[in-house]
Amino acid sequence: MSNAKVTPISGFLEFLPEGRIVEQHFLDVIRRTFEVHGFASIETRAVEPVERLAGKGGDVDKEIYGVVRLSAPAETTEAALGLHFDLTVPFARYVLENAGKLAFPFKRYQIQKVWRGERPQEGRYREFTQCDIDVVDVGQLAAHFEAEMPLVVADAFAQLPIGPFRIQVNNRKIPEGFYRGIGLTDIAGTLRIVDKLDKIGPEKVAVALEEAGATAEQARQCLALAGIQSQDESFVDKVRALGVHDPGLEQGLAELAAVVRAGHAVRPGVLVADLKIARGLDYYTGTVYETQLIGHEDWGSFCSGGRYDALASDGRTTYPGVGISIGLSRLLGLLVGKGLVTASRSTPAAVLVAVNSEEERSASMAVAATLRGRGIPCDVAPSAAKFGKQIRYAQRRGIPYVWFPAAPASERGDSVKDIRCGTQVDATATTWMCPPEDLVPQVTAVSGD
Repeated sequence: MSNAKVTPISGFLEFLPEGRIVEQHFLDVIRRTFEVHGFASIETRAVEPVERLAGKGGDVDKEIYGVVRLSAPAETTEAALGLHFDLTVPFARYVLENAGKLAFPFKRYQIQKVWRGERPQEGRYREFTQCDIDVVDVGQLAAHFEAEMPLVVADAFAQLPIGPFRIQVNNRKIPEGFYRGIGLTDIAGTLRIVDKLDKIGPEKVAVALEEAGATAEQARQCLALAGIQSQDESFVDKVRALGVHDPGLEQGLAELAAVVRAGHAVRPGVLVADLKIARGLDYYTGTVYETQLIGHEDWGSFCSGGRYDALASDGRTTYPGVGISIGLSRLLGLLVGKGLVTASRSTPAAVLVAVNSEEERSASMAVAATLRGRGIPCDVAPSAAKFGKQIRYAQRRGIPYVWFPAAPASERGDSVKDIRCGTQVDATATTWMCPPEDLVPQVTAVSGD
């Protein structure tokens, strides 16, 4: 077995230690931001009945991973359970099962792995981490929550080294009403085609629309709507100038204008009305979101979501909601993979405690215990090698300080050395203060220059 060849499996993201520190930093910032906005944490099971997952996600249906026991009878051909492909569908089930125990409106965040059986490629994985927030209520959901979702995400992103970003927002009622107004009948199919605009371009979208039954003029009108963008409410007049009338269209314009207005008041320029955003998942019914890094638009969206009015219902009561999800693995796979963000070291340890000799290792362990008890992360040298080798051990890991315990026969006490600059000072483990900027690894953006 020691000579067995390891065959990589595509679509599964595994970071080196530096990348994992970056990931944990992002997770900490996102979790903390969700919590300061009042969202409570939950975790749902990894599997749902296939029948619940199927039919919820448009093209995602064929990407569901079924779960089957290896020892299942040979005649068993279909899995009863599937791995969840997002966190919204299991959350809807969670709400239905626990409705009598929850206080509404219920605000939750959820950070978990999800699975999709799509073709792996850069930024797309079979297994990835999503960071979701949702608000659900009973019967009706206040419209102001639709404006609050992207602002929570903007708050988190402003604390992360990702550079400038924009959150694109639309309302599904606008394209749905517009399509009805120009005589199209396959609304869901048209939405899915237009949602591919950034991926395949306007010419191929027009061809796909005509192949789906639209006339050349209807395809042109669909593209005209999709081409409208604005950072303010001017999109309303631009849509009306197209001369299409439908009650749902007017309702969608009013709702989107309210979201853009609220976003502009808090974070001007971050929210952009972009009427090509449709979202391919069928359960969205109102506001929808996508997010891009400015300067890296070719990466596509890494944060998306929207309003859903009928995803959670027990037949008597409906629980409408709105949510947004950060595709953390997608975002970090690109940022870390392209070297645009890095950690200052590959270990949490801020201090390496040197070992004078193996007979004196207990003294080094005592120093480490004292430092750890004061909240200073540290490691102990793995061997009593020459100090130069122990220092190189720290350098390779980015550990900024090396602690030298006093030798038994020495009149001098302990000392600590900043190996980045060579400064060495006397110190005691009970009082030495690690500079705050060195206490934990620093995660920073790397200049592209």
